[in-house]
Amino acid sequence: MVDSLKKPGFEELRPGIKVPAKETILSPKFYTTDFDAMAKMDISPNEDELRAILEEFRADYNRHHFVRDAEFDQSWDHMDWDTRKQFVEFLERSCTSEFSGFLLYKELSRKLKDKNPLLAECFGLMARDEARHAGFLNKAMSDFNLSLDLGFLTKSRKYTFFKPEFIFYATYLSEKIGYWRYIRIYRHLQANPDKRIYPIFRFFENWCQDENRHGDFFDALMKAQPQYLNTWKARLWCRFFLLAVFGTMYIRDTQEPGFYEVLGIDAREYETYVIQKTNETAGRVFPVMLDVDSPEFYQRLDVCVQNNRDLATIVASKTPKVLQIFQKLPLYASNAWQLLRLYLMKPIASAPAQGTVR
Repeated sequence: MVDSLKKPGFEELRPGIKVPAKETILSPKFYTTDFDAMAKMDISPNEDELRAILEEFRADYNRHHFVRDAEFDQSWDHMDWDTRKQFVEFLERSCTSEFSGFLLYKELSRKLKDKNPLLAECFGLMARDEARHAGFLNKAMSDFNLSLDLGFLTKSRKYTFFKPEFIFYATYLSEKIGYWRYIRIYRHLQANPDKRIYPIFRFFENWCQDENRHGDFFDALMKAQPQYLNTWKARLWCRFFLLAVFGTMYIRDTQEPGFYEVLGIDAREYETYVIQKTNETAGRVFPVMLDVDSPEFYQRLDVCVQNNRDLATIVASKTPKVLQIFQKLPLYASNAWQLLRLYLMKPIASAPAQGTVR
C-alpha cells in the first residue's frame, strides 16, 4: 500500500520536520528594531488607554480556548493530496507569521523591562498570545506527519530592521488584517459547514479577537506618538505600508487561490472584502486611507498577479537562465510601474472619518 502522506511534495530536514518554505517578497517577515529608541518613547499622552488595554491582556480571555478536542483525534488520510498540500502550506504561512510576531514581541518585552515596564508587559502578553497561536498551528501540521522546527526557523530566517514607527505601521496592519481574514473565513464556514475541512476553523472567532486587541494596542501606541501620524512624511509612509500589506496579500492569494477554492471561497472577493474592511479600520488611526473602491486599484493588482504567474512559468521552463533574465525584466518593470501608479493614486483623508463607529 502506498502511504499517501509520504507522497512527494514536501522536503524534510529530518523525518517529520518540514523544510521551511523558501523566502520570497510575499513571505511573512521577521523583524527587529531600535530597542533603545522604543524604550525612550513618552507614552504619557495616551497612557490611560494603554493601561486599559493592558488590563484586557491580563484578563487573558482565550486562556482556555486553544485546547484540541475529540474532533482532532482522527485520521486525515481521506483528504486528497492537493487539498492536503494547500492546507499544509496555509498552516505553515500562518504559523511562521504568528511565530515572527512572538519573537519580536518577546524581544521587545525583554529589552524594555527596566526602562518602560508598561510597554514591556504589554509586549510580553502579546508574545504569549502569538506563541499560543503558533503552537496550535504547528500542532495542526503534525496531524499531517509534518511540523516546523521553530528553533531552526529562528536562526535561519533573515531579519528585517525597521525603525519603531515602521514596526508600528506594519504590525498594526498585520494584526488588523489578521482579524478580518479570520473572521471572514469563520463566518463563511459557519454558513457552509460542509466546506470546513479541518476543525481548526472553529477556533477562528475567538482567535481573531486576539488579533484585534493587538491591533488596538498599536493604535493606542501610535496615538501616543503624534509625530508618527501627523506629518507629511507620516502620510507618505502610511500610504506605503497600506499598499505594501494590501498588495502582498492580494497578489499572493489570488495568484494561487487553491486553498480558498477548497473552502468554497472566491479568492478575489475574499481579498477585496478584507482589504476594504482593513482600510476602513486603519482610517481610525492612520491619517490617510487608500482609494480601494476604485476599479483601477484591483485592475493594477490583477496585472501584477498575471505578471507573477508568467514569471513562475519562465522559472519552470527549460529556457537557459541567462535568457530567463531578459524574459523576466519586462514583467518586473511592469510590476514596479503598476505599484508606483497605485502609490500615486490620490488617497482619502481619514480625519473626517476618525472617531466614527464603523
